Amino acid sequence: MKATFLVIFIVLLLSFQAKSSANNIEAKVIEQAIIQLNINTASAKDLATLKGIGLKKAQAIVNYRKNNGAYQSVDELLKVKGIGEKVLLDNKAKLSI
Repeated sequence: MKATFLVIFIVLLLSFQAKSSANNIEAKVIEQAIIQLNINTASAKDLATLKGIGLKKAQAIVNYRKNNGAYQSVDELLKVKGIGEKVLLDNKAKLSI
């Protein structure tokens, strides 16, 4: 009886680990899909998916681009009202020009 419970426990544990591993892989694929978000072409909706950037800040990024031309570097985002060092650092690896 104890052996049966042990086998059931091990099967359940392995099943949980496999599901957890699959979820981690899915999360990494999703993260990689937005790794190179081009700030010169991205929509406000796309930019709003970044950490610390909601629709209002995302629209400010797009408006800055419309008013000042294409971004010359990702660091230029610091000129956008509401974008600070922390937000830039949290997202810099995911951004391109």
